[in-house]
Amino acid sequence: MRPRTLLHALVLPTVLLATAPAVHAAPDPQQPYERVLNGTFDQVKTPWWSSGSTPSRIDGGKLCADVPAGTANPWDSMIAQDSIPLEADQPYTLRFTASATTTTTIRAVLQLGVPPRTTTFNKTLTLTPEPQTFTVSGTSKSADLHGQLSFQQGGAAAAFTLCMDDVSLTGGSVAPGAGRDFGSPVHVNQVGYERHGPKKASVVEPGDRPVDWSLRAADGTVVRTGRTRVQGDDDASGQHVHIADFSGYTTNGTGYTLAVGDHVSEPFDIADNPYTGLRRDALGYFYLARSGTPIEAAYVGDAYARPAGHLGVAPNKGDTDVPCLPGACSYRQDVRGGWYDAGDQGKYVVNGGLAAWQLMDSYERSRRQGDTVGASDGLLSVPENANKVPDVLDESRWEVEFLLRMQIPQGQPLAGMALHKVHDLAWTALPTQPDKDSQPRYLHPPTTAATLNLAAAAAQAARVWAPYDKEFAARCLRAARTAFDAALAHPDLYAPDANGSGGGDYDDTQVSDEFSWAATELYATTRDHRYLARITAKATTDGFSWQDTSALSDLTVARMPERFPRKLSLAASARIVKIAETFVRDQRSQGYPNPNKPADGTYVWGSNSVTANNAVIMATAYDLTRLPRYRDGVLEAMDYLLGRNALDQSYVTGYGERASHNQHTRIWAHQIDPALPDPPKGSLAGGPNSVLTDPVAQQNLVGCAPSTCYIDDVYSYGTDEIAINWNSALAWVATFAAAR
Repeated sequence: MRPRTLLHALVLPTVLLATAPAVHAAPDPQQPYERVLNGTFDQVKTPWWSSGSTPSRIDGGKLCADVPAGTANPWDSMIAQDSIPLEADQPYTLRFTASATTTTTIRAVLQLGVPPRTTTFNKTLTLTPEPQTFTVSGTSKSADLHGQLSFQQGGAAAAFTLCMDDVSLTGGSVAPGAGRDFGSPVHVNQVGYERHGPKKASVVEPGDRPVDWSLRAADGTVVRTGRTRVQGDDDASGQHVHIADFSGYTTNGTGYTLAVGDHVSEPFDIADNPYTGLRRDALGYFYLARSGTPIEAAYVGDAYARPAGHLGVAPNKGDTDVPCLPGACSYRQDVRGGWYDAGDQGKYVVNGGLAAWQLMDSYERSRRQGDTVGASDGLLSVPENANKVPDVLDESRWEVEFLLRMQIPQGQPLAGMALHKVHDLAWTALPTQPDKDSQPRYLHPPTTAATLNLAAAAAQAARVWAPYDKEFAARCLRAARTAFDAALAHPDLYAPDANGSGGGDYDDTQVSDEFSWAATELYATTRDHRYLARITAKATTDGFSWQDTSALSDLTVARMPERFPRKLSLAASARIVKIAETFVRDQRSQGYPNPNKPADGTYVWGSNSVTANNAVIMATAYDLTRLPRYRDGVLEAMDYLLGRNALDQSYVTGYGERASHNQHTRIWAHQIDPALPDPPKGSLAGGPNSVLTDPVAQQNLVGCAPSTCYIDDVYSYGTDEIAINWNSALAWVATFAAAR
């Protein structure tokens, strides 16, 4: 899965500047530790930002800014860099070269960028037209990852241009990327193991001979012993790993631990069904992500209740009457509803289409496999939980209704196509509650990919809703047919990689996979043979994502063989099983049970969703074959997400002793504002991203092995974001794991 370009930049009262620089190399231990990124401004400005009143640019290898006159406070005109790690009682030294078109004063300030904004130094300096080199020092009084270095020049009597270069901030005793906490060397699923499923731990142990382990009950009693199997060097983590297998122990209980020598794991349960709560919470996430409706305390509690967002109630402009970007179209559209996509409050058809599909696919799978709970009404705490419709369908409908509103109406140019996205003009502050978003919102031009996502999701909705609401099902089918025909007429309207602000690009210039997926869903619903020839995509070991939907065709064909020609269904099933076999093999070849083993070793943005989506394929292989190794593969993938990974980290909020709870989101940002809650239970963090796309990762994960490139920090949008398509994958797998 590729990242959305410039996704969710850090925005205080700021303007984002350009794209991320390459990750810097590990520091020379003989030199002071450098704490700023990109201090030479050779090519780009990021992660430096400037106030909205102070436009800046690269000019001859320097960062130059136009400082206005007449502002009241020094901080009204700033150039700054955030997310600088500071250590208490450590000295820091700033050096930089600067000039101004007129003699003037500025302030060089190093402080916490978050409350209580403790200051390390605040020095007034005089600039002249001739460049000068300055040195400022101070001792930090606080330990925090969110220091801010700023140059403040507000309050000027006359406008001037400031230029600076060679900015260096050195100090601290801990090298960049060092001092990380990887937890106990004994890594387990911190939630629980199924009583009759695989029960294994990964142990960081340098030796090449097996070592003893002991399984302990909550009272410390040893209930089982054994010896590890030496797995060996694990490339993804850079660790030497042993495996402790206690699958033969099948007594239910809580608070078990596994001990190896002096090291003890986090506690875990053994249960007949440890995933019922996670199924409910992972699906319940979507109600909390709804746009255009109040989130009611009766369903989620007071801490998570909030007013409706984006309905045109001041201060926000709302989604009920949204114009297109200037030049894109001349009309306005009501696009209320749907789910907020991720850390921002944009709504994107290509991501929404996949997420809605996964929820509906989970329903279809549950119904066909006899899982009455997964396909039941009353499963979730939502307003619709007693309407005699399965709750997972009620929730997916909230998104499908939004997708239908994104379709261009008849009488307008490109009628039948789907608008690609709607989001704010610029990035909003972190945090910002949806009802407080004051940014103008714009529709973005239609794309073929978005149109085919609409066609696929709407065709599927027509099928699953037919027994419950025939009128809605018919409306969905009309929209799906119209969208598919519009895409045929406009097959090459691509979403650009535009490096835009205010929302993600979701660029995609290869849409044959979306054509196949949409045709598959339409054929499954209608049996109309004109769609059959368009079913051409084939699943591969690359899995699937919002940008590559090839596998979705095979998953639908394999799940419903009675609706497709026998030759097609046999081929799809064979591919699914073959790919699942590769994923199982990949799990077993690594120190940690991740069915994601990238050939180039790179963990991408949202890597945890790759893990979960690959588990969907293994689960489908189990449904097709009933071979236990595929179901075991799914359960071990859950082990990975819930703590049996290189960081001893559960990536799901509320599940595990060392669980993620600072995910990047504008709605639930307790790390920034204690009055706000953590993300809700069941929220999946994006996970390791070895590209290091955000400043927090670039500052704190220097030299990280790929599967350890993660930090649970609200400002790390590249590793710790939440997103609807990641949670839909978790919800699907949790529903499978909890099924009986």
